[in-house]
Amino acid sequence: MADKKPRFEEYPKWMKKQFGKKLAANSETYYRSVANIVRADFSDSGFWKELLRSMPMFRDEYLVETSYPLFIQVGPALETKLEIKPFDSFLRKTYRKNILNNKNWPEEPPSGWITPDNWYSKINDMVRTLFAVKYLDGVKFLVDKIESLGQQHGLECRVDFEAKEEGYYAAHVYVTPQFVIPTMSWKTEQTSVDIEMQITTQLQEVIRQLLHKYYAEKRCELRAELLKWQWDYKCDEFSANYLGHVLHYVEGMIMEIRDKEQGGGRKHEEPKILEVS
Repeated sequence: MADKKPRFEEYPKWMKKQFGKKLAANSETYYRSVANIVRADFSDSGFWKELLRSMPMFRDEYLVETSYPLFIQVGPALETKLEIKPFDSFLRKTYRKNILNNKNWPEEPPSGWITPDNWYSKINDMVRTLFAVKYLDGVKFLVDKIESLGQQHGLECRVDFEAKEEGYYAAHVYVTPQFVIPTMSWKTEQTSVDIEMQITTQLQEVIRQLLHKYYAEKRCELRAELLKWQWDYKCDEFSANYLGHVLHYVEGMIMEIRDKEQGGGRKHEEPKILEVS
């Protein structure tokens, strides 16, 4: 069938036929060059530097409000790195948006085709970072702080609280600065690129790391859904996906117990940690 969706292995050939855009041997090198420029420029931005400086203040404010720690770490510094999405993962994401999850297939997706000419402005997590908080209410608390700081720096900022049927729960905050990046012909152009900041709980992050390889392999598969995974208790998706839902429920119950404890007049006391400066 002419309209049959290509498999991921056939995607480069499909892209060349559709757009005349061949994925050259140096595509990954070019990608890393652009990503490194974006990461370096953003890490040197006033917004990012102030965000890192503000984390101890956010931590202390949350502690005063709730009498609970915001982060697992007890020291004044928070280990936070800007990561570059691997090229294979980046390419697979364009495949999912163009092909796999395209409800308009074989026509273009509602937001338009993603091609090498526009994919740096279309894919929202080429450069990304993650903050893991201890409790569920810490997600919204930190989202509000980051969003407010982004607005103070004049950055376009949007928030997405994700709750997927696959059991994934996290908040994504996107800021969209302007960057000067090289083109494929090694000239330069100015373009908007999203920087993704994920905020999730410690429990959800542990599960995400355990299941990351599983999800990476499954998300680009073309399969005939004869029986939805929610009804196929023997399939891998059933146990993996519902584990995320169960954990989210447990975290909600933890919050309910914590709120009742505070409402009963008992203040939580964390063990005293002696910090040596």
